[in-house]
Amino acid sequence: MRYIPNSPTDRAAMLAVIGVATIEDLFRGIPDDLRLKGPLNLPSAMSEPELLEYFAAAASNNLTDRLSFLGAGIYSHYVPLIIDALISRSEFFTAYTPYQAEIAQGTLQAIFEFQTYMAQLTGMDIANASLYDGSTALAEGILMAHRITRRSRFLLARSVHPEYRAVVETYTRRLGLEIESVDFLENGRIDMEKLESGLTEETAGVIVQSPNFLGTIEALDAVSVLAHSKGALSIVNIAEAMSLGLLRPPGDAPSEEGRADIVVGEAQSLGVPMSFGGPHVGFVATRQRFLRQIPGRLVGMGHDGDGKRGFVLTLATREQHIRREKATSNICTNQSLCALMTTIYLSTVGPKGLRDIATQNIEKTAYAADRIESDTKHSVRFPGPRFNEFVIKLDGGSADVFDRLSQQDIVAGLPLGRFFPELDDSLLVSITEVHKKSDIDRLIEGLA
Repeated sequence: MRYIPNSPTDRAAMLAVIGVATIEDLFRGIPDDLRLKGPLNLPSAMSEPELLEYFAAAASNNLTDRLSFLGAGIYSHYVPLIIDALISRSEFFTAYTPYQAEIAQGTLQAIFEFQTYMAQLTGMDIANASLYDGSTALAEGILMAHRITRRSRFLLARSVHPEYRAVVETYTRRLGLEIESVDFLENGRIDMEKLESGLTEETAGVIVQSPNFLGTIEALDAVSVLAHSKGALSIVNIAEAMSLGLLRPPGDAPSEEGRADIVVGEAQSLGVPMSFGGPHVGFVATRQRFLRQIPGRLVGMGHDGDGKRGFVLTLATREQHIRREKATSNICTNQSLCALMTTIYLSTVGPKGLRDIATQNIEKTAYAADRIESDTKHSVRFPGPRFNEFVIKLDGGSADVFDRLSQQDIVAGLPLGRFFPELDDSLLVSITEVHKKSDIDRLIEGLA
């Protein structure tokens, strides 16, 4: 829609129709002490050439050659150029929910394929048509478990992403749900003894993340078996979706009792740019028997009277589709554009490509961890199995080392003291397929 300003004559005519003399009269209901008496504190207007020059000068301050090893929930993976080319097409370039199936078959098909991919990657029966991000997906998964079990107590691993835990606390604060934290061991995994002792007949669900915030891969089947022994649901959070290209899916365990019941997470790693923290794309996958409790909406496939395949929104039990007290979620939009990015990415790289990329993540991370142990004074914490993140215990404290490396244009990782006071001397480092051997060697030299 083009911006067409109203002329003074237009404004006067509109004011006359609604029966007021001036624009200020429209704000008479606002107390005088709350109204702005002068102009906004903004710079004067610029011409278009001046504005372009201003932004060019601001952009020149960007540090484009800084080497970064940040992860912690948002990961630097290569995004194929085909994604930008396809999502820029006008028929896709919107995140709005495709209500009119007769004119949105392309969007609905893409979302259906996203659901299919996420169900395959997680090993679950069904997946929904995306949510805002991983943190809200986790909170929605917990509310889903509450509806299924009619229980109100949850055991949440302390190694789940701290910001995800904060969102969960915000969601559940006024709902009467009890969220109890379970600590981690020296190997980085959840403390199974504390988990077992905390489980009761009132526990609705057990929530773990794998790989967890410390980079460690959890023994998901053992956690699920323990949760099911008390009738609780097993909820698995996936913050690094690339790991699903190689690790055994949470829904694919040696025994039925070892399967996860609900898998939630963030699919940003699969074709969505980091974008300074968003937008991203959350997902929820679950077993067939919990179909009607899944939040958001589902896209279904059927056939018309002529036998032609078609797609349509189905089981969209949101508050705008159903009486509020029966709604499974109050999320009123989805991230269909980001879900489309993930669909294009997975279609492009294919199963073998995804496995190869995930393997690179593991091998490069192992190389970095081994070199830190052998060639620096620092040490690697948490010896459990890992994917593409690990924690370094820094000799001399994290602040000094982090600042020194920053001066060398290296963002070495995330200092953990803000989230875990006992890890104030530690740094969370992420290595992905985009890091060359020379990049990793530069990090090691800086640490040494």
